[in-house]
Amino acid sequence: MEAPVNKRLAVLEKMISAGSADAFAYYGLALEYRKEGRLGDAMATFSTLRQRDASYLPMYLMAGQILVEQAAFEAAREWLEAGIELASARGDSKTRGELESELANTR
Repeated sequence: MEAPVNKRLAVLEKMISAGSADAFAYYGLALEYRKEGRLGDAMATFSTLRQRDASYLPMYLMAGQILVEQAAFEAAREWLEAGIELASARGDSKTRGELESELANTR
């Protein structure tokens, strides 16, 4: 029996390969990869998103969480600290608190 096809994943992959994707599409694709257990693909997508739009704040927490799950604490700290810096610059105390809370899991 074949595994069910993740239609959302297929649509997002198509959007990105067509070059018509915005930051939210990359973020959504990374989250779909995470949901599918494809953590390497998720992190590669977050890295691409970071290169394209480093100001997309939500990716920092999700990437940090994936890296913590993989016990890649040094890399997790780098992502989370970058997110904290961005959240602080924007005055986004809620997101900064979430990032700081996750950062505590890297120690």
